[in-house]
This record gives sequence, structure tokens and C-alpha cells, in this order.
Amino acid sequence: MFFKKIDERIKVIFIIILILFLFIILRVFYIQVIDYKKLNKYASNLWSRDLPIEANRGLILDRNGTVLADNLTTTSLVLIPNQIKDKEKATKELANILGVDYDEMKKHVYKETSIERVHPEGRRLSYDIAEKISALELAGVYLVKEAKRYYPYGELLSHTLGYVGIDNQGLSGLELQYDKYLTGKSGAIKYFSDAKGNKLNISDIYLEPQDGMNLTLTIDINIQKSIERELDNIVDMFTPDMALAIAMDPKTGEILGIGSRPGYNPNSYQNYSQEVLSRNLPVWSSYEPGSTFNIVTA
Repeated sequence: MFFKKIDERIKVIFIIILILFLFIILRVFYIQVIDYKKLNKYASNLWSRDLPIEANRGLILDRNGTVLADNLTTTSLVLIPNQIKDKEKATKELANILGVDYDEMKKHVYKETSIERVHPEGRRLSYDIAEKISALELAGVYLVKEAKRYYPYGELLSHTLGYVGIDNQGLSGLELQYDKYLTGKSGAIKYFSDAKGNKLNISDIYLEPQDGMNLTLTIDINIQKSIERELDNIVDMFTPDMALAIAMDPKTGEILGIGSRPGYNPNSYQNYSQEVLSRNLPVWSSYEPGSTFNIVTA
């Protein structure tokens, strides 16, 4: 009787151990096979870092393919603080080249973060400044590609085109209206580092950026130039508070040219008041219907 109870206990313990063993095997199988991608993503996020590569914003073209809103390739400064060996030297050198206060640059260099952008002094750098930074050959100091919006015709069609901010986001006009189509998808250079931020000896991965979609207008650049020229003549001759003109194809309703004064240069929109920037007269200026509209109704 006594030995029979012992045998029963051994069997129960054996079954429990067998069940636990099977549970462990099933759990390992689930982690390694079924839940692999999710866990691998979590692990990858711990030791992989991305150096961003900005996509080009989509072009804005006239009806004949003339570029009205283009992109210029520039570079911006990105720091990986944990990779900077001589932080004191890096702070002094970068502050001197960028013309930034030493204490302000020190905040960027000594910041406890995986990647630090030097904003705004390190954004959209000129070729000369980028060359000086590159010549330092400092570990943890990187220059990454960025695109800067450029309007080759200056004030031409400015209110209609609008302008973009420092992060290439549409802030006005067509740039704002179609921002989600014009904005591309940024890429990156993926590199790998340990918990202290030291770069591992693993090949970098290049993720190509996807440029934004181009936008073609009904505007004819030659008609638009004529409108801009005549508006300037009106301003010079009569100095009016405002002036506007619209050229439309009567058969289709397509807008071939549109402009107003006062205007602005979207390449340097920061130099203008908000009143000028938002004063798109052909769009929001009201005109009381009267005898001048008889030709339309006829």
C-alpha cells in the first residue's frame, strides 16, 4: 500500500514535469517561429540607429513642363554624442564654424540622446561651412543630405505657389493645399551600435528616400510673365493699394495666369509681414457684381 502511493506520486510529478517541458517547448517554438518578426523588431530598435536622408519635395510645373518650384540639395549637421570622443574639441570647433555661442553648442554635443540635430544653426548649411565641418573628421559628427525649396522665378506666381518652412512642410498656397502629395518619404542610413552608442563593425544599410509627386498647373509661364510685368507697370505708374489680374481660357475655365500686388519672394518669405504673405487677392478679394458683369451673363 505504501509503495503504491509512492508510485502514484512519482507518476503525478512525472506528468507535471512533462507538461511543463511541453509548455516550454511550445513557448520557444512560438517565440522563434510565430512571434519572431515582432521580437526581432524590438531587438533591432535597441541596437540600430538611423541617420535621416530627406526626400526631395515634388516639383511644381506649368502646363508646358517649366519648373516653377524646384529643390536645391543642401546638407545639415547631425551629432551622435556617444560617438564623439573629444567633446571639448568638437564643441569649440563647431561653435566657431557655425558662429554659435560655446554654451549653446555644448548643449548639443553633451546631450544624452542617440541622435541630435543642431537646429536651426546646423540646418541648410552652405557649401563652405559644410566643407569646414567635413575637414574636421570628428567621430560622431555627420553631414546628412537635405533638400531646400527653391523658386527660380522669385516673385512670379508667389501667392499661388505659396512657400515651405525649414522642415520642407507646406505653409501657404499650393504648397500647403497639396502638401501630402508633394511631400516624399524620407530614407535613412541605418547603422548599428552597442548600448553605449559605440558603432559596431556591421555594414550600414541604405534606405532610399522616395521623392514626392510632381504637380502640373494650368498656368502658362509666358502669360504669367506678361501679367507680372503689367502689374509692375501699374504699381510704378499709379502706386495703388492693390492690383490683381487673372487670365482664363473661356472655353475650359482653366487659369492661365494669376497674380496680385503687393507680392513677395517665397525664397525669402521670412522678410515679409504676414499681411503680405496671406493677401492672395485674386482668391479672397470680393468684387461686387454690377454692370461690369453684364458681359458674363450675356
